[in-house]
Amino acid sequence: MQGMQSAAPSCRPVVPCSDYMPQGLVADAAAQAGLSRMALGLVGSEILKIAAEIRHMVERGRQVCNLTVGDFAPAQFPIPRALQEAIHRAYERRETNYPPSDGVLMVRESVRDFYRRELGLDHPLAGIVVTGGARPAIYATFRAVVEPGERVIYPTPSWNNNHYCHLTQATPVELPTTAGEWFMPTADKLRPLLPGARLLCLNSPLNPTGTVLGRDELVRICELVVQENRRRQHTGERLLYVMYDQVYWMLTFGGTRHHTPVELVPEMAAYTIFVDGVSKSLAATGLRVGWTVAPPYVAARMRDILGHVGAWAPRPEQVAVGEVLADREALGAYHREMTSQVQLRLGLLYDGILQLRASGLQVDAIAPQGAIYLSVQVPIHGRRLPAEHGGDEVRTNEQIRRYLLDAAGAAVVPFQAFGMRDETGWMRLSVGAVSPEEIRAMLPRLEAALRALA
Repeated sequence: MQGMQSAAPSCRPVVPCSDYMPQGLVADAAAQAGLSRMALGLVGSEILKIAAEIRHMVERGRQVCNLTVGDFAPAQFPIPRALQEAIHRAYERRETNYPPSDGVLMVRESVRDFYRRELGLDHPLAGIVVTGGARPAIYATFRAVVEPGERVIYPTPSWNNNHYCHLTQATPVELPTTAGEWFMPTADKLRPLLPGARLLCLNSPLNPTGTVLGRDELVRICELVVQENRRRQHTGERLLYVMYDQVYWMLTFGGTRHHTPVELVPEMAAYTIFVDGVSKSLAATGLRVGWTVAPPYVAARMRDILGHVGAWAPRPEQVAVGEVLADREALGAYHREMTSQVQLRLGLLYDGILQLRASGLQVDAIAPQGAIYLSVQVPIHGRRLPAEHGGDEVRTNEQIRRYLLDAAGAAVVPFQAFGMRDETGWMRLSVGAVSPEEIRAMLPRLEAALRALA
């Protein structure tokens, strides 16, 4: 209005917030007084600690072949162009409001049709919940079916099951596996553990090993679960569920084939909770679109849990993923290229390791079967490091990891980061963030580092 002057900006006094400690308490005591036991006991990601170390080395100009992250460098593995364009269209249509708590309907329909077409599984829409990546689906699975103190079985090595047990106060039951079993659980080892357990966690293709659960073994495991639940139905015990994390299932190689519990033993449909998403299959880790496919009454509770957390996927990305899953031709073309590029990198590493082994060096590997990982063993325990690297006798996988990083610029993750106890030299090598040229340049450095050992 004429004659009115604009108001001066409001000035508020500045309150110093540099001292966060309650009066009279030192830092440790304040933490004990102010935080929950769950928060105090939670262990941070071992992989993220290693990643931070590598970033500092690169910033200082060191040449590092980063084989640690379970992620994709966009320069090496861009998302599908069809997905990128679909995201742009969704934003142009202003698809920016809240999505439904179980996911946009057309996306859930696309997931249902995708499973029917590619996996031969016909699930009802009521059993499909779209989530903000696969992690919320895992968390909601634990929260929906496991009471505090109940037993959760998972093989080691495996990804983060120990942390989810801690978050939900479940009792972890670790099942150690061996290289001869491809680091997969067997029915014989699981049989005595199933009575009284509440959840069995399976992951295939497996992070961290890049191996796949074989058809016959999966049948035997599923038959045990069905038998256990038939027994429980007579005794009135609560059911045993299987969380089947198959987020890497579209990345399998050669003659390896991915199988699902429900495909092999249809009765498992009542007990299987699938965890899946596009993070790995479309190199879309940052888009945060995952889903769970579960018995409808379980999915309904998972939907409500995640609705309160707000762990839904962004609406534009949801809609775009729904469009791409429905485009079989574009999806198939992308996967043929992506799979060939992953295979190229894994093959370079695997062949290089076998050549080093053939030359007499202490190193071994398991042929890649799926995902973006290679299991490599560097069993140099008892050897002495060169003087310039401390000269110590090697006793732990962490010493091996550190030596490979310092001497060869090869950044790897020991299986201890995935719950493995035995110090046997097994490491995870991930190829999603490296080029073939980086791998070729690293292999001679690795050979020199191994030959330098006393």
